[in-house]
Amino acid sequence: MNTVSPSAVQYVGGGMQDELVESRRQQPLEQQGSFGLRLPQTPDPGREATGEPDEMDKLKAKLMSAWNNVKYGWTVKSKTSFNKMSPVTLLGHSYLLNSEDEVERFRLAFVSRIWLTYRREFPQLEGSTWTTDCGWGCMLRSGQMLLAQGLLVHLMPRDWAWPDAQQLTDVDFEVFRPRSPARQRPESVRDRQAEPIHHKLVTWFGDQPPAPFGLHQLVEIGKSSGKKAGDWYGPSIVAHILRKAVAKTSVLHNLAVYVAQDCTVYKEDVVHLCDLSLSQTPPDPSSQAWKSVIILVPVRLGGEALNPSYIECVKNILKLDCCIGIIGGKPKHSLYFIGFQDEQLLYLDPHYSQTVVDFSQVDFSLESFHCSSPKKMPFNRMDPSCTIGFYAKNKKDFESLCSAALSSTKEKYPIFTFVEGQGQDYGLEGHCSNHSGPAAHILPPGKLGRSNNRRISDEFVFL
Repeated sequence: MNTVSPSAVQYVGGGMQDELVESRRQQPLEQQGSFGLRLPQTPDPGREATGEPDEMDKLKAKLMSAWNNVKYGWTVKSKTSFNKMSPVTLLGHSYLLNSEDEVERFRLAFVSRIWLTYRREFPQLEGSTWTTDCGWGCMLRSGQMLLAQGLLVHLMPRDWAWPDAQQLTDVDFEVFRPRSPARQRPESVRDRQAEPIHHKLVTWFGDQPPAPFGLHQLVEIGKSSGKKAGDWYGPSIVAHILRKAVAKTSVLHNLAVYVAQDCTVYKEDVVHLCDLSLSQTPPDPSSQAWKSVIILVPVRLGGEALNPSYIECVKNILKLDCCIGIIGGKPKHSLYFIGFQDEQLLYLDPHYSQTVVDFSQVDFSLESFHCSSPKKMPFNRMDPSCTIGFYAKNKKDFESLCSAALSSTKEKYPIFTFVEGQGQDYGLEGHCSNHSGPAAHILPPGKLGRSNNRRISDEFVFL
């Protein structure tokens, strides 16, 4: 079993992977392989029929796996500075780090988020030779973290904190080292009693084929969108993969995922997805049965770079209690954004390779699934392509979410909007979140499309 002290982690990024992804974007789709340009080769009808990789694919996968395991598997001790005089926002909660109590509250809140990173030595992904996702699975890992946060607020007690977070305190942080251990938060009986759920939730993201939200399942689901192990996944594609994974699993019966269309959440579509009384015969308007819902909104906040006018909108969204984070990153380098301070985003980074954890052990360690090292980056380095996540436990929460989210994006060109009616009322039958079309498109406000003949891709129409 592998455990890691996240305190020692220096996330390694960019470099070779950036070049590989850039080369992919510059080549015709039919010439692209898992990484960059595929050499011309004569098609093998037998291999195409079985979907099995050829010898060149196998060799390439082994070489890339070996390189990425080295690249993302080393650590250097580092520290992140925080301003004591400016509030830190973390998923709807604000912390002013000018006292030991506030530092401890923030530290516990951060460490309690589930951290999902690259893993190696897991069972081979079907139809490939991959036993690691190092170098290509970062967006899937970011999506897993977004979904995991939704499941935490769905299943765990309100404001739950991981009771064993106290053990992850050996980081040399500016501001972060409490001077008095006696001032640390006493363990909550309620939080300790919720630990079996915490353990079960983490196993759902295990790197084993049966895990409902594990890499094996997500890659398998992605095949219907033309993706395979080793490919680059965008935030919009991942939103639809998560929706299908939740719809497919039997471990959750009272949670649904809705993916916005053209940056628009159609309220009646959400009602049809969540209002269980509509499935009764005859429908019972007085019924209180309502599924909780995770709403994912794929957006693009600019052209080649983030449009600065949207920075304040992103801040306002991260201040919302109903926000479960944003998956995106810096160009070609996925991250999971969970907060900010001043002009710096706060994030969890999946770019760290760890050995797969054996969940068959009853007392498996959770340490490698929690990170005690917050990382920050400037807003202006944020890639404009991202997916925003929200959670509503019941109908009242959904109505509050609609109001709060709209208030947070009051701009000349809002990031997204909520409207009455259904997507099909606007000619979006082919893109409804109950179907399999992968991507949402951004259109100028007030110009909802009347045609369902749009090209289905992971690209966006820019604002």
